[in-house]
Amino acid sequence: MQAWEKTALTNPEKLFGGVTSVVLNDKTMPYEGHDYEKVMLTTRLALDHLAVDDFETARVDIKRTHEREAVIAELRKKELQKTQEEANKRGAKTSFRELNGYPVQTIDNAEVNALKNSYESAFSHYLAGFVYEALGEPSLAAAGYRQAIELQPNRPHLDEALAGLDARVEARSDGYTDVLFVIESGTAPARQSRQFSLPFPYRDRLLFVSVSFPVIAPAQPSFMPEQLQIRGEPPLSTTVITDIDLMARKALQEEMPGIVLRGIIRSSSKAIAQYQASKNDQNGLGTLAGFAIAIGSMVTESADERTWRTLPARIAIARARIPSGEHTMGFGATPGGQDIRFSVSGRYAVVGLRLLGGATFAVVPPPIQPGKPGPEATGPLRAVEPSTALAWETF
Repeated sequence: MQAWEKTALTNPEKLFGGVTSVVLNDKTMPYEGHDYEKVMLTTRLALDHLAVDDFETARVDIKRTHEREAVIAELRKKELQKTQEEANKRGAKTSFRELNGYPVQTIDNAEVNALKNSYESAFSHYLAGFVYEALGEPSLAAAGYRQAIELQPNRPHLDEALAGLDARVEARSDGYTDVLFVIESGTAPARQSRQFSLPFPYRDRLLFVSVSFPVIAPAQPSFMPEQLQIRGEPPLSTTVITDIDLMARKALQEEMPGIVLRGIIRSSSKAIAQYQASKNDQNGLGTLAGFAIAIGSMVTESADERTWRTLPARIAIARARIPSGEHTMGFGATPGGQDIRFSVSGRYAVVGLRLLGGATFAVVPPPIQPGKPGPEATGPLRAVEPSTALAWETF
């Protein structure tokens, strides 16, 4: 990602080589990650640091997230323009809607089209607001909350975060901790390679060439609790504010013009080779050669299925001020599921919950240490080995 970002800032034209290059298939190109994955990478790094109450380093990751979004926006604008110019030169249509048999509805529907783009998420910006608020930077926190509201309007949790910002920042420490609960469910969708037969008119023949394009199967439902119940506290309602399943579909929708254009370039090259082999027929060898080329094209033709599957399908949040100390929480994700134990200290904390395969994984803050400063305090940063940074518990 750092190499990609450096190239995007210094020599963006170098990244456009894949737009028109004729390759065996898209999997031969370097995998740079989809746009939503690029942004979620720094978002997840921020979550890792928040899990050990390192708000200062999380702030660095948040800042990198904003910068990366700006780089992606500028780059995609240029890439789309280059793709359209190349398609016009070749007289090619790059719309996936014209591919006979393509499951258009899986990436072209009201929910997908409602997204502004494939990389800006309400969760990333809400998390930015929370971090800035915890560090006493209300103006930056307000900007983060406002951006989250713009991306996901009509979400009471988001409106409340912005409305009560000044009062929370000005409040004195009173033995309570403002806790952000992050609930992640399911996994990001898979891409599957599927072949489509494209007609290609060339001279006196109509040739058909198999071209592979990625498709995403319809979404599979995953459990997301509507409430969290902390023992001794009122129930907390949860709100889904980011759907990575939809972002993955939006990403494929945005990438398809370039994918289709490369498919057309490959198919035309293969069709011409097949035609020339068949035309130069000597004792049937040309026909066999054309047949061999056609079979070879089908074998080597495969769409790029690479994607970050372990990202959650959906992310929800809940937020509450609760007494600092140890707590027990449950929501009944599975029959007979055990309660989750966690402790919080300081003025702000983040507790992560991961629902996967019928199990619940909790990323909880470190145990309370006497005299330990809260996240709003200043001082040297604590270095934590990655292997021991997160306290994982399975229920």
